[in-house]
Amino acid sequence: MHVVSYKAIRLFGQRYPDARTPLDRWYRVTKGADWASFADVKQSFNTAGWVAPYIVFDIGGNRYRLVAEIHFRKRVVFVRDIMTHKEYEKGGWKR
Repeated sequence: MHVVSYKAIRLFGQRYPDARTPLDRWYRVTKGADWASFADVKQSFNTAGWVAPYIVFDIGGNRYRLVAEIHFRKRVVFVRDIMTHKEYEKGGWKR
């Protein structure tokens, strides 16, 4: 899969250094994946959830959330937002 944008991952890792390793793992797994459906995503990340139109990934043992939009046919993953669990709970990312 092609991941857009690594810059968001890098910047979030600078703000939250303990998120760097789990975000790097997510990036490596995602970049090497060949997902055709949400079921394939769940095989790679069993805690991923579908919140239409996004897929939400649990990062760092429930401490962070990565919200992505995936175009399976084009094999592109757009990172829409990365936030703490607390920020995610507020729901502002849904707008």
